[in-house]
Amino acid sequence: MPAKPLSISIVIPVLNEERHLGTLLHYIQQSSSPDLVREIICVDGGSSDHTVDIIKKHGAMAVQSEKGRAKQMNLGAEHAQGDVLYFLHADTFPPKGFDQVILNAIENGHETGCFRMKFDTRNPLLQFFAWFSRINHILCRGGDQSLFIKSSLFKETGGFNETYTIYEDTEFIQRLYRHTRFKVLPYSVITSARKYDEVGWLRLQFHFAMIHLKNFTGAGPEKLHRYYTKNITAKAHSSISKSA
Repeated sequence: MPAKPLSISIVIPVLNEERHLGTLLHYIQQSSSPDLVREIICVDGGSSDHTVDIIKKHGAMAVQSEKGRAKQMNLGAEHAQGDVLYFLHADTFPPKGFDQVILNAIENGHETGCFRMKFDTRNPLLQFFAWFSRINHILCRGGDQSLFIKSSLFKETGGFNETYTIYEDTEFIQRLYRHTRFKVLPYSVITSARKYDEVGWLRLQFHFAMIHLKNFTGAGPEKLHRYYTKNITAKAHSSISKSA
């Protein structure tokens, strides 16, 4: 009797994503197979817009959570029934046929990994930064590249560290690099450059580099959060207010 094929649960943390989420959910359904993708779980951190209505309209599962991507993604994993978890941001589009590509990697012995990344902009410097996502080194990793991992391994490793309100993706991937054969798949997700537009691409890239540096020199989640809030969140809000 042939073995039952593996299935994927897609987990998307969301918060006030009514402008983008419907397009992503439609794209996923058109770019994957229902035989391979068991479910799409959108974990809402308390949206005040129509995000939850959009989730239900597209036939995805809506799970309510406390705000915080680590908490949201861990809760999504608890609800997941698939053999493989695929964590995806609401403004990131995986390549067509991503589900089969992920399962092929799993069958070839790679229990966890990600895709390369491109931005949805022609800005040459952002494309230059994105080029490094093909390099299989922890310094080149980030949550925008998405993350696949076998459900059993996710449980074994404890999932995302909920003390991190930012940098939770990278902190988890760092642990995976130490204990697994992390795979960078030779296809690209397309992710939004909207935060770079809000903050400024050079400024944001500098501050992301500083967060990496602070982490590698021993800064904990609270210090990283304070730095992010002061230098990125505040700048983004200031930019939005000026353009309003």
